[in-house]
Amino acid sequence: MSAPPADAETFLAQTFLAETDRIADLRPDLARLEAGILAGLRLGLAADSRTFARIFGVAHALVLRALATLAGPAALLALAGRDARTQRTRYGLSAAGEALLGGPPA
Repeated sequence: MSAPPADAETFLAQTFLAETDRIADLRPDLARLEAGILAGLRLGLAADSRTFARIFGVAHALVLRALATLAGPAALLALAGRDARTQRTRYGLSAAGEALLGGPPA
């Protein structure tokens, strides 16, 4: 018997928050949004800015700003492409990001 959707959503939310906390502990210099973007990527929830913004109800401009930090000074993400019209930006972990986060979630 499968769990009802509300339980799955609760489990996913708790898993996402736990992963965000773990990443924030590893890199206390990151903002919570930046840690959340990394957690969402690691958990397979979002690999582009529009999807992350929609799922978590965050303004797309804020996500783009966090991506600039993660791909720039933090060097934890590699940007894979940007749609000129929508600004949707696809991203993945850089070598430094993979080294920080390790393998897939347990």
